[in-house]
Amino acid sequence: MNNSSSSVSVSNVTKKYGDFVAVGDLSFEVKTGSVYGILGPNGAGKTTTLRMINDILMPDSGEIRLLGDLRPGMEAAQRIGYLPEERGLYPKMKVTETLVFFGELRGLGRKQARKQAGLWLERLKIQDWHDNKVQDLSKGMQQKVQFAAALIHDPELLILDEPWSGLDPINAEVLKDIVLAQKDAGKTVLFSTHLMDQAEEICDSVCIMARGKLALEGKLADLKRDAASEGVVQLAFASDEEQKRALATVLASEMVKIRTTSNAMVEVQLQDGHESGELLAELVKERLQLRRFEHRSPSLHEIFVNTVGQLAGTEVAEREESRGART
Repeated sequence: MNNSSSSVSVSNVTKKYGDFVAVGDLSFEVKTGSVYGILGPNGAGKTTTLRMINDILMPDSGEIRLLGDLRPGMEAAQRIGYLPEERGLYPKMKVTETLVFFGELRGLGRKQARKQAGLWLERLKIQDWHDNKVQDLSKGMQQKVQFAAALIHDPELLILDEPWSGLDPINAEVLKDIVLAQKDAGKTVLFSTHLMDQAEEICDSVCIMARGKLALEGKLADLKRDAASEGVVQLAFASDEEQKRALATVLASEMVKIRTTSNAMVEVQLQDGHESGELLAELVKERLQLRRFEHRSPSLHEIFVNTVGQLAGTEVAEREESRGART
């Protein structure tokens, strides 16, 4: 799976705690210069995965390659910026001292670390707090300091575990802009989140996990296009009368199921065995005047809920089948 255009390559990785499988046979690849999101509910295995990539945990099996052909470890760590889910700041240290400390840990000299600390504090608009202790800062400002600590050494690969958790909308937007700026600079960003709105705004590709397993993976645009082809169509008619006539005729047939209706729009789900061309033909046959007829691209949230729900349903069915075979 690994090649020179990948910053992260995870191949058949498994991590167990006793009989509990935290991550099971997981594989994905993060292209250099992209933003990649690992998505999933709490307990899906996201943090465990990122910790294995960062050499905090060792996988029981499988292989991880970073930044070409490096294994997780000291050499790779100097080129990685990591924001852990459980923030690792020292509350009694002053803000600038904290950033200099993290910069030196990542290989910067003290003078360079102090310069970079000043630049990041200014960029994150917390320079007025540079001489305060970390414990004096709000939770949002502390998260900005942690974010600066992850970026202070200008890493090639930025790994963020739930970076937007607990942030207000303004600070969330600041961090989003910095992530996109990192991508524009050719850096690679890998992050985990359960916040679909943030992920949809910035991800090139995503991996959806549930109960330690890979449920869905690929380019976000491809996943949205594939989901759109499953038959959700939005219709807008030339007038309210035309819409009422459609609802009483074509849209009352077994061909579709009404999802939502408003004064301006009707959204329908094509039923099994029916295609959008068939629906359009029936609307034309009834001489209904349309202003809009298009497949609706689903949100990432909808794709996520549908994917995780299907996986949960499959697991329940498998357990019931297994239970039936034993009785």
